Amino acid sequence: MTPPASRMRKHSLVIAGHSTSISLESAFWDALKELSRERGLSVAALVAEIDANRGAANLSSALRVRLLEFYRDRTPVQGAG
Repeated sequence: MTPPASRMRKHSLVIAGHSTSISLESAFWDALKELSRERGLSVAALVAEIDANRGAANLSSALRVRLLEFYRDRTPVQGAG
């Protein structure tokens, strides 16, 4: 059985006037919601921002990388100082 955090969930969003579907694991959807709340944006607006800056990367991959950066920036580096 797949752990709940790693279950794939598909959501439909409108980005730049176009409908798109994004599949991400539940843990990433939760993180995306957290980042959007912190930034004061809707999830769709945050996804549109990441989409506009992703270059050639797949959108789902670009979202995962941005979320990794978000949590890395919030986590102190072990042994630093």
